[in-house]
Amino acid sequence: MKTYQGSEIRNVAVVGHAHCGKTTLIAAMLHAAKMTPTQGRVEDGSAVTAYDEEEVARGVTMQNAVAFAEWQGAKINFVDTPGFHMFTHEARAALLPVESAIVVVNAQSGVEPVTERVWKYAEEANIPRIVLINQMDHPKAGGGGGLSAMLDDITERWGRNCVPVQLPISDEKGFHGVVDLITMEAYTYTPGGDGKGKVSTEIPASLTADAKARHEALVELVAEGKDELMEEYFEKGTIPEEHLITALHEAIREDRIFPVLFSSGLANMALDHLLDFLKVYAPSPVEREPFAVKAGVEKTETTRKIADSEPAALFVFKTMTDPFAGRISFFKVVSGVIKNDAALENYTRRGQEKLSHLSAMQGRKPVEVPELHAGDIGGIGKLRDTLTGDTLGVKGGEIAVDLPPLPVPAMTYAIEPKSRADEDKLAPAIHKLMEEDLLIRFFRDPQTNEFLIAGAGQPHIEAIVSRLKKRYHAEVHLKAPKVPYLETIRIKGEAHGRHKKQSGGHGQFGDCKIRMEPQPRGAGFEFTSEVFGGAIPRNFIPAIEKGVVEAAVRGYLAGYPVVDFKVIVYDGSYHDVDSNEMSFKTAGRIAFKKAMEVCKPALLEPIMKVEIETPDEFAGAVMGDLSGRRGRPQGMESKGRTTIVNASVPMSEMLTYGTQLTSMTQGKGSYRMEMDHYDFVPQLVADKILANAKRPVDEEEE
Repeated sequence: MKTYQGSEIRNVAVVGHAHCGKTTLIAAMLHAAKMTPTQGRVEDGSAVTAYDEEEVARGVTMQNAVAFAEWQGAKINFVDTPGFHMFTHEARAALLPVESAIVVVNAQSGVEPVTERVWKYAEEANIPRIVLINQMDHPKAGGGGGLSAMLDDITERWGRNCVPVQLPISDEKGFHGVVDLITMEAYTYTPGGDGKGKVSTEIPASLTADAKARHEALVELVAEGKDELMEEYFEKGTIPEEHLITALHEAIREDRIFPVLFSSGLANMALDHLLDFLKVYAPSPVEREPFAVKAGVEKTETTRKIADSEPAALFVFKTMTDPFAGRISFFKVVSGVIKNDAALENYTRRGQEKLSHLSAMQGRKPVEVPELHAGDIGGIGKLRDTLTGDTLGVKGGEIAVDLPPLPVPAMTYAIEPKSRADEDKLAPAIHKLMEEDLLIRFFRDPQTNEFLIAGAGQPHIEAIVSRLKKRYHAEVHLKAPKVPYLETIRIKGEAHGRHKKQSGGHGQFGDCKIRMEPQPRGAGFEFTSEVFGGAIPRNFIPAIEKGVVEAAVRGYLAGYPVVDFKVIVYDGSYHDVDSNEMSFKTAGRIAFKKAMEVCKPALLEPIMKVEIETPDEFAGAVMGDLSGRRGRPQGMESKGRTTIVNASVPMSEMLTYGTQLTSMTQGKGSYRMEMDHYDFVPQLVADKILANAKRPVDEEEE
């Protein structure tokens, strides 16, 4: 394979809402560029970037995948991204190693919630965007209001800088090709062919007037803000093609214009033209602003120019675990030239790594290369310690590249191995999956002692469980996690704890009086002594505290830990011979139990801070559903045609929320939640919880 310089490389993330055809689009472009003998299909797993068994089975992309096309002297690296709302953090991460993004819009549905979200991510990352209206071959292309209405909607949402550089050639018989508004030529295609178009200078008569008007609008927008172009435009009434090409490239690079194109991925139509467009107009890595990095041990914020002349450095933006090849690290060359068999230092983990079998990645298939230049994207297998987010480079050139922040996992399930053999395999298998997917969390709840697995939502966690079984032969049961309720007290109270036992020889004697008071939420446990005059020797006071703490952990009402209370031991008595630490610890437990009887014990439940994003038309249904879940709305915000609802909702009401929200919003809503605080459980709800709970057994006797 040829080695490409930075100026010959185009790195493009393909982003958009689920089912807008991103994976099929990339498969078609690879076929048009003769990288694959046939056009891969998502349904049978033959699409280059749809290689994960779970993604193929479920028909959705869940993780980023990389492929490349060699096209007329340029290497175009594509990063395929998920469009399902719970995996948009992957799409956000894909914007870090690229210089431009194709924002794919479904020709039937127009701009959808995730389309809006990925546009915002690209805007925040200052990534130039190319809008591609895909699936133009569909009978309902253009949606209900026609193509003009869809273009108007795009302009209304994202600004007048979204300007068509093509017009689709469509009639009642379907989609036939595109008119290039830059060269004013028409391209026609055969559906299902090799992607090559026939060029004609004859624009269909029905499109001539519209094409002329839109060409003039494009030229005028390109000329805006450039005095020399405006002069040329006013003088000649247009801009010569060679000047227009250069100026449009510059305008796209500077985010002054977001060109709109048309295609059909499934029918492989207008994709050679898209590849041409990417080669000519998409910015190369050497044209981008210097990379934001942190330098040295002090992590000083600075920049690193993407150039071969700089010290060699790369950062890993994705890790894939292949059952046969092991761990494969996908990386971007930030600077310098990375050569095969190079020895690099891992700046993040302070180790050395030897790069063998340096590759360009075609999906999961590595294509070996001797070297990769600054700005290129590659892959390397079997690095010893390197994981996603690590930066590697030559000794002494220490830098670090920060990945975009990850969202908090939205859903947690309890996970239970089916057998002892499965239990032995579970932890190593999950840790391998965690290397591949940074959003997975695996931990043990210290309160309930359950193993918990957290992820983006129910389909995500189900996919993890399926991978555990298929890849690592570890079978588990999934169940809703126990809600970590707590107990507390509402009022002050006093109690007397006395432990006395006589059974031949030394007996046991401990006696203490305590006051118990409620504390503010989150204040925890406090213990003080007001004993004076030696009523209880000082060395026995900690034993009373220990007894209270042990009893509080076991709970009083339903076995949940008691929190947010203060205990003051103020009096008691002891026996010179029979008193010891164990006796006073037992007395402390007895005193705690008696105090709980008079201090009005109550249950506390975790309250989640929830942010729900939904199209405007479903906002009412979402709000109604939240009140049925004992939710308290904290405010609503409108962003375009999306409503963001903030609310506080008890955790027990949110365990199955993902499925309900998907149903309520036709799959267009998404939510994020995090633990916020604990609050009292309403009495009616508490009665139901206590009816099903096991009250702790008291082991002590007076």
